[in-house]
Amino acid sequence: MRRKDREMPRDFAEAVIDRCVYAVLATVNEDGTPYCIPLSIVREGEWLYFHSAQEGRKIDNVRSRNRVCLCCVGEARVPEGRFTMEYASAVVFGRVEAVPGDDEKTHALRLLGLRYTPKAMADFDKVLARQLAQTGVWKVHIDEITGKQNRL
Repeated sequence: MRRKDREMPRDFAEAVIDRCVYAVLATVNEDGTPYCIPLSIVREGEWLYFHSAQEGRKIDNVRSRNRVCLCCVGEARVPEGRFTMEYASAVVFGRVEAVPGDDEKTHALRLLGLRYTPKAMADFDKVLARQLAQTGVWKVHIDEITGKQNRL
């Protein structure tokens, strides 16, 4: 990290992940060009979970190259009259893999539901029964994590 004065400890970075509205997943296309896409994520320990369709560019990319980067911004604002940005961010480098079994898929989807739609959880089992088979669930192991903050 170039700006060591803005580097924050791991627990700060994990807290940014836990409160960010979304993360941006960066992958590499088959031709070597970059591709990134916003995701709803949830963290459990050393793992980040996300759900997706079973096919598409993102899935093609992670199946062929499992090394990914995620960027999370906890909050950001431009102070009035200043040429700067105040922010809290976290960057994760890791390896992504498909969640293999229905038990772990259900667990990850429940965590996502509790994070993003806690008031709708009464319908979770009914929706899960209809959608589990066609829903892809992926997990990223946090191999490296950095946190950064600029507060004036």
